[in-house]
Amino acid sequence: MRFDLSRPFDLAMAMSPDLFLFVGAMALLLWSAIGRDGAAHQRRIGVAAIAVAAATLLLVVAASTRGWSAGPGIVAVDGFRWAADLVFLVGAIIAIAMSLDYNAREAIFAAEAHVLILLATGGMMLMVASRDLMMLFLGIETMSIAVYILTGIDRRSPRAAEGALKYFLLGAFSTAFFLYGIALIYGATGATNFQVISERIVALKLEQTPMLLVGVALLLVGFGFKMAAAPFHMWAPDVYEGAPTPITAFMAASVKAAAFAAFLRVWLAALGGVYAQWHDAIWWLSAITMCVGNIVALQQRNLKRMIAYSSVGHTGFILVAVASGTTQSAAAFLFYLVAYTFAIMGAFAVIVALGSPGAPRERIDDYNGLWFVRPGMAIAMAVFMLAMLGFPVFGGMGFFAKWYVLQAALQASAPQTRLAVLLVLTTTISAGYYLYVVMAMFMKPRPEGADQLPPTNGLSRFIIAASAGIILIFGVFPDPVARWTRTGVDLVPLAPQVEPNFTQSAVAR
Repeated sequence: MRFDLSRPFDLAMAMSPDLFLFVGAMALLLWSAIGRDGAAHQRRIGVAAIAVAAATLLLVVAASTRGWSAGPGIVAVDGFRWAADLVFLVGAIIAIAMSLDYNAREAIFAAEAHVLILLATGGMMLMVASRDLMMLFLGIETMSIAVYILTGIDRRSPRAAEGALKYFLLGAFSTAFFLYGIALIYGATGATNFQVISERIVALKLEQTPMLLVGVALLLVGFGFKMAAAPFHMWAPDVYEGAPTPITAFMAASVKAAAFAAFLRVWLAALGGVYAQWHDAIWWLSAITMCVGNIVALQQRNLKRMIAYSSVGHTGFILVAVASGTTQSAAAFLFYLVAYTFAIMGAFAVIVALGSPGAPRERIDDYNGLWFVRPGMAIAMAVFMLAMLGFPVFGGMGFFAKWYVLQAALQASAPQTRLAVLLVLTTTISAGYYLYVVMAMFMKPRPEGADQLPPTNGLSRFIIAASAGIILIFGVFPDPVARWTRTGVDLVPLAPQVEPNFTQSAVAR
């Protein structure tokens, strides 16, 4: 089915999954406002929110299998959009599921928290669907405002209040850069549509136009804040530490993924004509981000802060694929996104499961000797740490994710050899903190007089087991995910292009 996006009905059909999610979220918002705050009410809203997200996921699957497409317009109807939407929705479902028991345990009775996750997810879906800078801005703000509130949803926590304030102020600061960049790009090209911008850059020979280049630079700064790329990452550790743990997981996985998906579409579909001009900036941004994230993470002894800095390092890894300037970047990004989402969600699910009121157990020392009291939990956490490290077999999905990024960099028409070498070196550095967590769980003794760990509920066990199982299974048999990610390479390519070629990889069909 091919939609004519100039017709309102066709545009509504092309946006039907997004519209369904927003309508469902608004209905739940009314329900949450009518009911009386309490553990039971927030749980009912949470279960309903999971149902809305699951129904939206089915709509996305139906749209992707029916071969929907569209002509020129403000939204993309392509494989990249559907693939990214599926990952966002899975992340939202896991985050809401983790929140059900966490919120009751921490006396966070605001049922609106679950609705805000849906609204943030709706903003992400708008971002990845956007083929127009103004629509992209609406999606970013819809996501950002919801996440600002979610960060400070625990109103009794000073750390949450501090994190929310920092996130809001720096987020507003980055929005100013982003909007000014949009204004300058519009001033230089006379358009906000990605396809029109790309065509006018080439037709009017705008590659060296100062107004356009400054606009691109400001856009890069705005995205740098959203992706937590160094040196625009300073908000991430405090926000990750202060936010409720399920919200931290949601931010680390889905929010970062949405920013990257939008960034990738803008850079590949709209700004390919100025590849030579923005390449060096992204090269250095990637290099600095990989070094800063992984080196500073070595000093952390709070697990949430360590993951925050490690996520900065992962931002640098993904930027390696973007710097290659090929459509293969999209496939590498999607595979990386799937592996990272399950690893990060699983790791935070372990933190939620082992925490108790007044004892969040967020320090690495709290996991000393975990193998001796909770062997299953220790094995699962080891799988998640090894997946983020990119260790073969046990963290095999993470290994292949980095393999695809390296492949995208090395097979570019201008191979990014130095970045690829730096990726390998910084991955080696990251072993210092990922393996430290594994060592603490398996090789350090359980402290005498340590508090007894709380029982793990069935929902948390399911999330942890499912995430670990997916990482292990697709780490050994990655072909299905590799084939699926190739549906995301139908973006408008850059001029210096190498067509995706998975046949040379270790998981060729």
